[in-house]
Amino acid sequence: MKNGFCYQTPLGKIVIIENGEAITGLSFEKALPDQVNHRETPLLKEASQQVAQYLQGKRRSFDLPLCPQGTDFQQKVWKALQEIPYGEVCSYQDIARAIGNEKACRAVGGANNKNPIAIIIPCHRVIGANGSLVGYGGGLDIKQKLLTLENQMK
Repeated sequence: MKNGFCYQTPLGKIVIIENGEAITGLSFEKALPDQVNHRETPLLKEASQQVAQYLQGKRRSFDLPLCPQGTDFQQKVWKALQEIPYGEVCSYQDIARAIGNEKACRAVGGANNKNPIAIIIPCHRVIGANGSLVGYGGGLDIKQKLLTLENQMK
């Protein structure tokens, strides 16, 4: 059974979920899913502290065990997202090239959209090829805030 807890942040409420060994989810939800125990564990507390430090501009990377659930392709994309340097952005095509499948831009977009661990796996650092902000599970306003934060702290 998974454990999860809701935390208030400057971006609004977030939900962090873990499986007893690793973080499996971070989302901008209002409540925990029914199949998750509402219990703050040491791992969840540590994750929330690291997210708070990040949002205060005091942390550039996360040191947490992660276990996002997805297809092999999604796993490749999420791993590539974690390679995008703090304060930098790239396009879906850049990620497609990074995983060795240059023609997979749309599929990369789909995998980016399914990222279960927002902020920590930095899908907010992916923008459109023309430099525009495109889709974000937390909303484009939150994506802009995250990018602005990172740009100011570079």
